[in-house]
Amino acid sequence: MGWFRGTRVPQAVAVLGPHGDAAVGAAALLSPGRVLTCAHVVNEALGRPPLSGTRPVHEVLQVGFARRTVRIKAQIEVWVPPRHSTAAWQGDLCVLLLSEPAPAGAAPVVWTDMTEGQSLRAWHGCGDPITFADTVLKLLDGHVGYLDGPLSGAAIGPGFSGGPLWTDAGDSAAGIVVGQLGQPIAPAHPGQTLRRTWALPWQAVREQLYAAGAGEVVADCRTVRPAPQDDPVAAELSGLLRSLLPDPSARAEHARRLADELGLAAPGDGSAPTVEELTDVLLTRHRALPTLSESLLTAGPCGARPDQLTALLATGRAVDAAGLLSRAEHAFLVRKLELVVLTDPTLPARAAQEALRYTPLPAALCTARLPPEALAQVIADLEEYQDGGSVPTGTPRVPVLVHLVEFIAAAAAGPLGEGLGRWSERVCTRLGVHPSARDQRRADAAHWAGVQTAPITRLLARLTRSEPEGEGPEAAARYRCRLWQQHADGSVRRLETAAGDAPLSPEQVGALIREGAERSGDGRPAVDIEVDRAGLHLPVDEWDAGRPSEYVPSLPLGASFQLTLRCPEMSRRVPRREVEHRRRWDDGHGRVLVIDPSCADIRQVAALLNSSHRDANHVVLHGPPALRAQLLDLCLALGVPVVLWDREAEDHDHAHRLDPLAPTGRLQELPHRLHMFRVSALPDSAALPVRPSLVWEDPAWQDRTGADQEPRLTDPDATRPLSDEGARSS
Repeated sequence: MGWFRGTRVPQAVAVLGPHGDAAVGAAALLSPGRVLTCAHVVNEALGRPPLSGTRPVHEVLQVGFARRTVRIKAQIEVWVPPRHSTAAWQGDLCVLLLSEPAPAGAAPVVWTDMTEGQSLRAWHGCGDPITFADTVLKLLDGHVGYLDGPLSGAAIGPGFSGGPLWTDAGDSAAGIVVGQLGQPIAPAHPGQTLRRTWALPWQAVREQLYAAGAGEVVADCRTVRPAPQDDPVAAELSGLLRSLLPDPSARAEHARRLADELGLAAPGDGSAPTVEELTDVLLTRHRALPTLSESLLTAGPCGARPDQLTALLATGRAVDAAGLLSRAEHAFLVRKLELVVLTDPTLPARAAQEALRYTPLPAALCTARLPPEALAQVIADLEEYQDGGSVPTGTPRVPVLVHLVEFIAAAAAGPLGEGLGRWSERVCTRLGVHPSARDQRRADAAHWAGVQTAPITRLLARLTRSEPEGEGPEAAARYRCRLWQQHADGSVRRLETAAGDAPLSPEQVGALIREGAERSGDGRPAVDIEVDRAGLHLPVDEWDAGRPSEYVPSLPLGASFQLTLRCPEMSRRVPRREVEHRRRWDDGHGRVLVIDPSCADIRQVAALLNSSHRDANHVVLHGPPALRAQLLDLCLALGVPVVLWDREAEDHDHAHRLDPLAPTGRLQELPHRLHMFRVSALPDSAALPVRPSLVWEDPAWQDRTGADQEPRLTDPDATRPLSDEGARSS
């Protein structure tokens, strides 16, 4: 059996009978949401004839985990009926779709091809450790493998069907049990054979699932293929191992550590594995290579990192089973990220959108909240990538997973963030990543976290036009204004005002917004002004906010607060606008489109936003007022969330007026740059020709402020109404 021997008892999966108590058969966990078993086992669980070929419709059965202490409902996803013959039938596969993910302790099976002469072990579906049965594959005949068990110990019998056949090491399976010979009229009946069973090899399972149109199921399975004898990767690994561990005693020491981490048994006689045996473990055991490299980290002269370790890890990237992280690194990261998700399930996705802009993200990171059960798959997916940032010449690139963890650590802060930071340092040291490369990602993460996690509340002011006051050309504009607060924890509540729905002048609106901001719990919250399409052209940033006291002068709203515009009316007019808006905002590859004379035609701009700039989430408008108004409507209708323009610009020659804002600079800092510009323009604002406006429609308020006629707050602890300052002339 070799130097390394398996000791682990795999988690058995049971297919439960009609009464939901006893196991009628076993199953193999393919992925957190799917299990594989035999079709005849499902028939028995549903009280049907075992060899019935008709696919059950709408039936629900139960699958048991952790010795049947956890039971999950399942329905049939793939059905390959049994095809009966005189000795052994073929087909007989069923993939069950679980109604909820399997328990965290249940690991999906890692599959390997079945070969003649393999020693294999099966467990009864009940999962009791004592029910194991050993067998040997004697003949592989196409889609069927024939196995004979020894006359000592337990025999494979009823309740084993559908279960995996585990290899010596116990961490991979070569196929599933189907049945035992038990037909007296067959050529090989029980009177002529003892303990003979047959199985479906993994290669036959794979082929039949593909034939059944279940390629997606196969793609979700974890597999490992034995390396051929002339495998160049195996030869290179062997050479590196001989260089790293020429001394048998040192090789034995590191091999015993590796066996302990992998759950394998090692001889206690002081012997060492051969280089070939150690190579085979690295090629076939999940996380074996990075786990060994962790042990080898101080194996150089005077406890230094061996030079050959970087070459070993580089070669290991060609090994499917290797992975990026060692067993200990992976376990530590899972524990810490579980705490992150429990504290803030939105943090991993937010960090990934910023840190991994050009990396294909796992599906679970493309949703608002990361479910804890998806963590393992997210980590496994991200282990395959390295980031595209610069590194010193001759040093390894920074893994994408480390890059993401740095961003999560920066935002999490405290002991949790510090623990993740130390994890990142240990992984980078083992991999040979240059400290300066890691520190650059850490600095970027700290900058992002400082912007993202600052406890700034926001204020939404919804403006609705009212009948003007007076008659004729001198009639003064009036607006109704409703306010909402968003607190640092993300909660939103409506602010009742003494003005109610009374029509207000621009100055009264400005005073109302200022007082609402003063009561928001932060001296300078960001202010979002929600308007209709016509309101986008209002100089809201110039409206006077009134005097907060007799000692403090009044300032325009745009100089008092970081102020931006929103226009949800366009979503009501354009049915797909919300979908496009969400896609553009969430797209990590977003780019800016600057409207200059080369693309000043509305048809041409529409074509650009639907083709080469379909991922554009930021448009800078230049040109004459009439065309600019048309293009603004176009951008909003196509879901562009950020649009910047100069209200006073007469033509494209005025484009340079926006240069002080760095209009194509870092997008997340654009509202702040605009605010600073408005403040700096105060001393001579009348003489300054530029009047910038910014539509900024992030998802902060989406579906959170209710309809126009939401009920008033009745909570006795609710915020008191604003004073009538906003209803008075400033």
